[in-house]
Amino acid sequence: MRRILIILALAILLLPAAHKNKPKLMQPGALPVAARALALSASDPALRRVGRLDYVAGWELTSRNANFGGISSLLVEPPGQILGLSDAGVLMGFHVGSGEARRRSFIAPLPVRPQDRGRPWWAWDSESMTHDAATDRYWVGFELQQMICRYSPGFARVEACRTWPEIEAWPKTGSIESLARLPDGRFIAIAEMGMAADGNHDALLFSGDPADPDTPSPIHLRYTPPQGYRPTDAVALDERHLLVLNRRLTLQELFTGVVAIVELPEKLDPDTRLQAETLARLAPPLLADNFEGLAITEEDGQTMIWIVSDDNHEFFQRTLLLKFALH
Repeated sequence: MRRILIILALAILLLPAAHKNKPKLMQPGALPVAARALALSASDPALRRVGRLDYVAGWELTSRNANFGGISSLLVEPPGQILGLSDAGVLMGFHVGSGEARRRSFIAPLPVRPQDRGRPWWAWDSESMTHDAATDRYWVGFELQQMICRYSPGFARVEACRTWPEIEAWPKTGSIESLARLPDGRFIAIAEMGMAADGNHDALLFSGDPADPDTPSPIHLRYTPPQGYRPTDAVALDERHLLVLNRRLTLQELFTGVVAIVELPEKLDPDTRLQAETLARLAPPLLADNFEGLAITEEDGQTMIWIVSDDNHEFFQRTLLLKFALH
Protein backbone atom coordinates (compact mmCIF):
# COMPACT_ATOMS: atom_id res chain seq x y z
CA MET A 1 0.00 0.00 0.00
CA ARG A 2 2.85 2.42 0.82
CA ARG A 3 4.39 1.83 -2.60
CA ILE A 4 1.05 2.48 -4.31
CA LEU A 5 0.64 5.76 -2.41
CA ILE A 6 4.13 6.83 -3.44
CA ILE A 7 3.34 6.04 -7.07
CA LEU A 8 0.16 8.13 -6.91
CA ALA A 9 1.98 11.04 -5.27
CA LEU A 10 4.76 10.96 -7.86
CA ALA A 11 2.29 10.76 -10.74
CA ILE A 12 0.59 13.91 -9.47
CA LEU A 13 3.90 15.70 -8.98
CA LEU A 14 4.90 15.01 -12.58
CA LEU A 15 2.05 17.24 -13.72
CA PRO A 16 3.30 20.83 -14.16
CA ALA A 17 0.87 22.59 -11.86
CA ALA A 18 1.09 24.81 -8.82
CA HIS A 19 1.69 22.79 -5.66
CA LYS A 20 2.82 23.64 -2.16
CA ASN A 21 6.41 22.49 -2.63
CA LYS A 22 7.13 24.43 -5.83
CA PRO A 23 9.22 27.47 -4.77
CA LYS A 24 8.15 31.01 -5.51
CA LEU A 25 10.45 33.23 -7.54
CA MET A 26 13.11 34.91 -5.44
CA GLN A 27 15.95 37.41 -5.64
CA PRO A 28 19.35 36.31 -7.01
CA GLY A 29 21.93 35.22 -4.48
CA ALA A 30 24.71 32.79 -3.58
CA LEU A 31 23.98 29.07 -3.63
CA PRO A 32 25.74 26.77 -1.16
CA VAL A 33 25.67 23.22 -2.51
CA ALA A 34 26.89 20.09 -0.72
CA ALA A 35 27.82 17.11 -2.90
CA ARG A 36 27.99 13.65 -1.30
CA ALA A 37 29.80 11.09 -3.46
CA LEU A 38 27.84 7.92 -4.27
CA ALA A 39 28.63 4.48 -5.63
CA LEU A 40 26.67 3.44 -8.70
CA SER A 41 25.38 0.40 -6.83
CA ALA A 42 25.09 0.25 -3.05
CA SER A 43 25.16 -3.56 -3.22
CA ASP A 44 28.29 -3.61 -5.40
CA PRO A 45 30.44 -0.49 -4.78
CA ALA A 46 33.04 -1.71 -7.28
CA LEU A 47 30.58 -1.73 -10.19
CA ARG A 48 31.65 0.76 -12.86
CA ARG A 49 30.03 -0.38 -16.10
CA VAL A 50 26.39 -0.20 -17.14
CA GLY A 51 25.58 -0.90 -20.77
CA ARG A 52 27.92 1.17 -22.93
CA LEU A 53 28.64 3.68 -20.17
CA ASP A 54 31.44 3.72 -17.60
CA TYR A 55 30.56 5.31 -14.27
CA VAL A 56 32.96 8.16 -13.52
CA ALA A 57 31.35 9.82 -10.49
CA GLY A 58 28.04 10.58 -8.88
CA TRP A 59 26.73 12.83 -6.14
CA GLU A 60 23.66 13.51 -4.07
CA LEU A 61 23.24 17.28 -4.07
CA THR A 62 21.70 19.25 -1.21
CA SER A 63 21.54 22.91 -0.24
CA ARG A 64 20.37 25.09 2.63
CA ASN A 65 18.60 27.24 0.03
CA ALA A 66 14.96 26.12 -0.11
CA ASN A 67 14.75 27.02 -3.80
CA PHE A 68 17.41 24.47 -4.75
CA GLY A 69 16.16 21.38 -6.56
CA GLY A 70 13.51 20.55 -9.11
CA ILE A 71 16.19 20.51 -11.83
CA SER A 72 14.69 19.63 -15.21
CA SER A 73 17.46 20.58 -17.64
CA LEU A 74 21.22 20.79 -17.50
CA LEU A 75 24.34 22.31 -19.08
CA VAL A 76 27.89 21.44 -17.99
CA GLU A 77 31.34 22.87 -18.67
CA PRO A 78 34.32 20.63 -17.85
CA PRO A 79 35.45 19.55 -15.43
CA GLY A 80 32.32 20.22 -13.36
CA GLN A 81 30.79 23.67 -13.78
CA ILE A 82 27.05 23.02 -13.60
CA LEU A 83 24.15 25.13 -14.81
CA GLY A 84 20.78 23.67 -13.90
CA LEU A 85 17.32 25.00 -14.63
CA SER A 86 14.36 24.02 -12.48
CA ASP A 87 10.77 23.55 -13.55
CA ALA A 88 9.95 26.78 -11.70
CA GLY A 89 12.11 29.04 -13.87
CA VAL A 90 15.07 29.06 -11.47
CA LEU A 91 18.71 28.97 -12.64
CA MET A 92 21.30 27.28 -10.41
CA GLY A 93 25.04 27.52 -11.03
CA PHE A 94 27.59 25.61 -8.97
CA HIS A 95 30.68 23.38 -9.19
CA VAL A 96 31.15 19.71 -8.34
CA GLY A 97 34.12 17.36 -8.31
CA SER A 98 37.81 18.17 -8.56
CA GLY A 99 39.35 21.29 -10.01
CA GLU A 100 38.70 24.95 -9.38
CA ALA A 101 35.30 26.55 -9.82
CA ARG A 102 35.27 28.89 -12.81
CA ARG A 103 32.71 31.21 -11.30
CA ARG A 104 30.82 31.75 -8.08
CA SER A 105 27.79 29.65 -7.30
CA PHE A 106 24.46 31.41 -7.72
CA ILE A 107 20.71 30.99 -7.82
CA ALA A 108 18.45 33.35 -9.75
CA PRO A 109 15.08 33.43 -11.52
CA LEU A 110 14.96 33.53 -15.29
CA PRO A 111 14.44 37.06 -16.64
CA VAL A 112 10.99 37.71 -18.08
CA ARG A 113 9.64 40.15 -20.64
CA PRO A 114 7.70 43.16 -19.33
CA GLN A 115 4.48 41.81 -20.85
CA ASP A 116 4.93 38.52 -18.98
CA ARG A 117 5.46 39.89 -15.49
CA GLY A 118 1.81 39.52 -14.60
CA ARG A 119 1.84 35.76 -15.14
CA PRO A 120 1.75 33.71 -11.90
CA TRP A 121 5.06 32.42 -10.57
CA TRP A 122 4.01 28.77 -10.85
CA ALA A 123 3.31 29.09 -14.59
CA TRP A 124 7.01 29.24 -15.54
CA ASP A 125 7.34 25.53 -16.07
CA SER A 126 10.75 25.50 -17.76
CA GLU A 127 11.46 21.92 -18.79
CA SER A 128 14.17 22.09 -21.47
CA MET A 129 17.26 24.16 -22.25
CA THR A 130 19.93 24.28 -24.95
CA HIS A 131 22.90 26.52 -25.73
CA ASP A 132 24.96 27.84 -28.65
CA ALA A 133 28.58 28.18 -27.54
CA ALA A 134 29.48 30.38 -30.53
CA THR A 135 27.03 33.15 -29.60
CA ASP A 136 26.59 32.20 -25.91
CA ARG A 137 22.82 32.35 -26.33
CA TYR A 138 20.34 30.04 -24.61
CA TRP A 139 16.93 28.62 -25.50
CA VAL A 140 14.36 27.42 -22.96
CA GLY A 141 11.18 25.43 -23.57
CA PHE A 142 8.15 26.07 -21.31
CA GLU A 143 5.41 23.46 -21.00
CA LEU A 144 2.46 25.36 -19.57
CA GLN A 145 3.23 28.36 -21.77
CA GLN A 146 3.82 26.12 -24.82
CA MET A 147 6.56 28.59 -25.71
CA ILE A 148 10.26 28.68 -26.61
CA CYS A 149 12.34 31.70 -25.54
CA ARG A 150 15.84 32.82 -26.51
CA TYR A 151 18.10 34.53 -23.95
CA SER A 152 21.14 36.75 -24.36
CA PRO A 153 24.60 35.73 -23.07
CA GLY A 154 24.62 35.09 -19.36
CA PHE A 155 20.80 34.98 -19.33
CA ALA A 156 20.92 38.77 -19.00
CA ARG A 157 17.61 39.32 -20.82
CA VAL A 158 14.92 37.72 -22.94
CA GLU A 159 15.62 38.35 -26.62
CA ALA A 160 12.58 36.66 -28.19
CA CYS A 161 9.79 34.19 -27.48
CA ARG A 162 7.49 32.32 -29.81
CA THR A 163 4.62 29.90 -29.53
CA TRP A 164 3.91 27.37 -32.27
CA PRO A 165 0.57 25.77 -33.18
CA GLU A 166 2.42 22.47 -33.60
CA ILE A 167 3.51 22.68 -29.94
CA GLU A 168 0.16 24.00 -28.71
CA ALA A 169 -1.35 20.76 -30.07
CA TRP A 170 0.69 18.82 -27.50
CA PRO A 171 -0.67 18.26 -23.96
CA LYS A 172 0.40 21.10 -21.68
CA THR A 173 1.33 18.53 -19.06
CA GLY A 174 3.68 16.65 -21.39
CA SER A 175 5.03 19.07 -23.91
CA ILE A 176 8.54 20.49 -24.56
CA GLU A 177 10.51 18.20 -22.25
CA SER A 178 13.34 17.95 -24.81
CA LEU A 179 14.94 20.70 -26.88
CA ALA A 180 18.27 20.13 -28.67
CA ARG A 181 20.29 22.36 -30.96
CA LEU A 182 22.11 20.54 -33.76
CA PRO A 183 25.63 21.68 -34.80
CA ASP A 184 24.28 23.11 -38.08
CA GLY A 185 21.84 25.42 -36.29
CA ARG A 186 18.67 23.35 -36.58
CA PHE A 187 16.63 22.49 -33.49
CA ILE A 188 14.71 19.36 -32.48
CA ALA A 189 11.90 19.45 -29.91
CA ILE A 190 10.43 16.15 -28.67
CA ALA A 191 7.07 15.89 -26.94
CA GLU A 192 6.90 13.89 -23.74
CA MET A 193 3.23 13.01 -24.27
CA GLY A 194 2.27 14.46 -27.66
CA MET A 195 1.85 11.41 -29.87
CA ALA A 196 1.89 10.88 -33.62
CA ALA A 197 -0.84 8.88 -35.33
CA ASP A 198 1.24 5.69 -35.17
CA GLY A 199 1.76 5.94 -31.41
CA ASN A 200 5.30 7.33 -31.54
CA HIS A 201 6.20 10.64 -29.92
CA ASP A 202 5.79 13.72 -32.06
CA ALA A 203 9.02 15.61 -32.68
CA LEU A 204 9.56 18.90 -34.50
CA LEU A 205 12.56 19.80 -36.63
CA PHE A 206 13.12 23.56 -36.93
CA SER A 207 15.33 24.80 -39.76
CA GLY A 208 16.53 27.67 -37.57
CA ASP A 209 15.95 29.53 -34.30
CA PRO A 210 12.52 28.44 -32.92
CA ALA A 211 12.16 31.77 -31.08
CA ASP A 212 12.67 33.81 -34.27
CA PRO A 213 9.45 35.08 -35.93
CA ASP A 214 10.96 34.48 -39.38
CA THR A 215 11.72 30.79 -38.88
CA PRO A 216 9.41 28.71 -41.10
CA SER A 217 7.07 26.04 -39.78
CA PRO A 218 8.83 22.88 -38.54
CA ILE A 219 8.45 19.44 -40.02
CA HIS A 220 7.10 16.56 -37.96
CA LEU A 221 9.36 13.63 -37.07
CA ARG A 222 8.56 10.56 -34.99
CA TYR A 223 10.55 9.45 -31.95
CA THR A 224 10.37 5.80 -30.84
CA PRO A 225 11.64 5.46 -27.25
CA PRO A 226 12.56 2.24 -25.45
CA GLN A 227 9.43 0.23 -24.63
CA GLY A 228 7.41 1.83 -21.85
CA TYR A 229 9.54 4.96 -21.56
CA ARG A 230 8.95 8.64 -22.32
CA PRO A 231 11.61 11.18 -23.39
CA THR A 232 12.63 13.82 -20.83
CA ASP A 233 15.68 15.49 -22.42
CA ALA A 234 17.89 15.40 -25.50
CA VAL A 235 21.26 16.74 -26.62
CA ALA A 236 23.14 16.57 -29.93
CA LEU A 237 26.18 14.34 -29.69
CA ASP A 238 27.39 15.35 -33.16
CA GLU A 239 25.97 16.11 -36.62
CA ARG A 240 24.47 12.62 -37.01
CA HIS A 241 23.65 11.48 -33.47
CA LEU A 242 21.23 12.57 -30.78
CA LEU A 243 21.31 11.41 -27.17
CA VAL A 244 17.91 11.11 -25.49
CA LEU A 245 17.14 10.60 -21.81
CA ASN A 246 14.01 8.56 -21.11
CA ARG A 247 11.99 7.97 -17.94
CA ARG A 248 9.55 5.39 -16.65
CA LEU A 249 7.55 5.10 -13.41
CA THR A 250 6.27 1.68 -12.37
CA LEU A 251 4.91 0.10 -9.23
CA GLN A 252 7.69 -2.49 -9.15
CA GLU A 253 10.77 -0.28 -9.62
CA LEU A 254 9.46 3.28 -9.13
CA PHE A 255 11.61 5.57 -11.32
CA THR A 256 14.00 4.10 -13.87
CA GLY A 257 15.91 5.81 -16.66
CA VAL A 258 17.35 4.92 -20.05
CA VAL A 259 20.06 6.78 -21.93
CA ALA A 260 19.53 6.17 -25.63
CA ILE A 261 21.20 7.20 -28.87
CA VAL A 262 19.50 8.06 -32.15
CA GLU A 263 21.29 7.95 -35.48
CA LEU A 264 19.98 10.80 -37.59
CA PRO A 265 19.52 10.11 -41.31
CA GLU A 266 21.51 12.34 -43.64
CA LYS A 267 18.20 13.86 -44.74
CA LEU A 268 15.39 14.35 -42.25
CA ASP A 269 12.08 14.21 -44.10
CA PRO A 270 8.56 14.59 -42.67
CA ASP A 271 7.62 11.55 -40.56
CA THR A 272 11.23 10.33 -40.38
CA ARG A 273 11.42 7.79 -37.56
CA LEU A 274 13.99 8.46 -34.86
CA GLN A 275 14.64 5.05 -33.34
CA ALA A 276 16.15 4.95 -29.86
CA GLU A 277 18.98 2.49 -29.22
CA THR A 278 19.60 1.87 -25.53
CA LEU A 279 23.05 2.74 -24.23
CA ALA A 280 22.35 2.13 -20.54
CA ARG A 281 19.43 1.49 -18.22
CA LEU A 282 19.47 2.89 -14.69
CA ALA A 283 17.23 0.88 -12.38
CA PRO A 284 17.51 -0.56 -8.84
CA PRO A 285 19.85 -1.70 -7.41
CA LEU A 286 21.70 1.00 -9.42
CA LEU A 287 21.16 4.67 -8.67
CA ALA A 288 17.75 5.64 -10.02
CA ASP A 289 15.38 8.54 -9.58
CA ASN A 290 13.34 10.99 -11.61
CA PHE A 291 16.01 11.66 -14.26
CA GLU A 292 15.09 14.71 -16.35
CA GLY A 293 18.29 16.55 -17.35
CA LEU A 294 21.01 15.48 -19.81
CA ALA A 295 24.28 17.13 -20.86
CA ILE A 296 27.57 16.20 -22.51
CA THR A 297 31.15 17.44 -22.22
CA GLU A 298 34.41 16.57 -23.95
CA GLU A 299 37.31 15.87 -21.59
CA ASP A 300 40.72 14.75 -22.90
CA GLY A 301 39.13 13.41 -26.07
CA GLN A 302 36.47 11.46 -24.15
CA THR A 303 32.72 12.14 -24.29
CA MET A 304 31.19 12.49 -20.84
CA ILE A 305 27.45 12.14 -20.24
CA TRP A 306 25.87 13.94 -17.29
CA ILE A 307 22.42 13.11 -15.90
CA VAL A 308 20.47 14.94 -13.19
CA SER A 309 17.26 14.05 -11.38
CA ASP A 310 14.35 16.30 -10.45
CA ASP A 311 13.49 15.83 -6.77
CA ASN A 312 10.15 17.68 -7.06
CA HIS A 313 11.14 19.38 -3.79
CA GLU A 314 9.97 16.26 -1.97
CA PHE A 315 11.67 14.70 1.06
CA PHE A 316 11.44 11.17 -0.39
CA GLN A 317 13.27 12.08 -3.63
CA ARG A 318 16.84 13.17 -4.27
CA THR A 319 18.80 15.42 -6.59
CA LEU A 320 21.28 13.00 -8.12
CA LEU A 321 24.00 14.12 -10.52
CA LEU A 322 25.74 11.28 -12.37
CA LYS A 323 28.72 11.36 -14.74
CA PHE A 324 29.50 8.61 -17.26
CA ALA A 325 32.08 8.08 -19.98
CA LEU A 326 30.66 6.97 -23.33
CA HIS A 327 32.24 4.04 -25.16
